[in-house]
Amino acid sequence: MSAEVERFRSRNERLRTWLLMAGVSLGAIIALSLSVLFSWGNEDITGGGGGGRSEAEIAAREAFHSPPGSCLNWDLPDAGDARKVDCEQPHLFEVIGVIDVAPQYPPGVPSPDLTQWRQLGQERCAETAETYLKKPLDPLGKLSIGVLHPSDQEWAEGDRQLRCGLQWAAPGGQLQKLTGPAAEEDQSNVWQVGTCLALTGKTVGDPVDCTQPHAYEIIGLLDLADKFEGDEVPSEDDQKTWLDTECSKIAEEYTGGTDLTEKKLILTWDLREAESWEAGSTKVNCKVGAKLEDGSGLAPVTGSLHSDGQAPKTSAPTSEPAPTSVPEDPNSGNEPPADNHEPVPSSGDVPPPVPPDAPLPGA
Repeated sequence: MSAEVERFRSRNERLRTWLLMAGVSLGAIIALSLSVLFSWGNEDITGGGGGGRSEAEIAAREAFHSPPGSCLNWDLPDAGDARKVDCEQPHLFEVIGVIDVAPQYPPGVPSPDLTQWRQLGQERCAETAETYLKKPLDPLGKLSIGVLHPSDQEWAEGDRQLRCGLQWAAPGGQLQKLTGPAAEEDQSNVWQVGTCLALTGKTVGDPVDCTQPHAYEIIGLLDLADKFEGDEVPSEDDQKTWLDTECSKIAEEYTGGTDLTEKKLILTWDLREAESWEAGSTKVNCKVGAKLEDGSGLAPVTGSLHSDGQAPKTSAPTSEPAPTSVPEDPNSGNEPPADNHEPVPSSGDVPPPVPPDAPLPGA
């Protein structure tokens, strides 16, 4: 995605509030920024003659200045309709703390740039997140840290407060809706069965309809804790051995006995690291995809492998349009999956078989 942030203009003055979302995956930080417009003139909020701010604009401004424990949602791509909602309702952001950076940035000091905001978020919000959650924040998990910071105008007026928050971003940067407080959220980075993840270049993107070309179809959801007990994360070999058996069973049922090898598709799965296990992230996905002939990445697959030809419908919250992203690492968030099966074709445009040990980027 482009590093440029689209600017939305009001009829009077521009107020830009950046939503900086720092997602941590495999040690790399993905920063996403969203430009939100709140427009108003010089008249009172309730001003006459149509000059005052609308109820939606007032609600949006209040939402982006919410106290900890507030959950925010919006539907418009520019988040101009942002509003506070009950955390039990689908939402895109939960405020977890307010940080004052005035000691570091006294009056007259220019507003930090995007890189500096990102660093502030990492430095000041990580500890806040663990205190708020009352448990570790899984650095490879579903939740990532976000920061609401003052617009340029608010900064010039002396506002030095950051609002730390938590949200869920898909591999391509598209925000996904959460339901329930973050402290009660299972941080396992998994998808509902029947989800298809887009192919972006040679790697994994955001959820798409399975009729579109995609990188993976999620065919199963397993909990490693059902097999492995205790606080110590099971070894990768132990995880692979168990998941090989269980995901194969799931694939047989999901596809109605389709021979994946014959179709040049691969059956693969997620593994969990110690950091995730310590945070309680024990769930993993079984998934099916295809490799490029040279093993350099994933190949497009079109159509669902489900036995009835359609991915099962789930009650998973719908996703929102992706904000403009500024990736720290273009490959961050793409963990190589376990390649334990021969590549296998599906009903889509896929390449011929390649060695099973060829590396792949994963979801």
